[in-house]
Amino acid sequence: MNMDLIKTVIEYVFVLLILTGALLSAVSSVGLIRLPDVYLRSHAAAKSATLGVLCVLSGAFLYFAFFLDFISAKLLLGIVFVFMTSPLSAHLTGRAAYRSGVPLWSRRVQDDLKEALEKEQEQVKADSSSS
Repeated sequence: MNMDLIKTVIEYVFVLLILTGALLSAVSSVGLIRLPDVYLRSHAAAKSATLGVLCVLSGAFLYFAFFLDFISAKLLLGIVFVFMTSPLSAHLTGRAAYRSGVPLWSRRVQDDLKEALEKEQEQVKADSSSS
């Protein structure tokens, strides 16, 4: 095969990765607007926005690495920090909203956190009464 053809195919793969990331970010923004409660919105922001940003940054990193022979530490750090902080912050935001009494969506079927918090409160009461 011709080397120019291989490079062109690889470029298209990187472009596809970046476009996929942009589309996922767009879907995330629609989810932030359309979903009914803070918990579902947090889910949209954490899942699709994180994956979208990771795809865009990964596509840019791979393009620079393969075609410009440049390894960008800033892009690597961006990938690592977005991967670590975005899901964690969404989880903590949802947990804080739940503990502060933000109501769930009226058509919510299941509430797993309620049972876990009740068990935690019972354990704290048992520990404080035995001391």
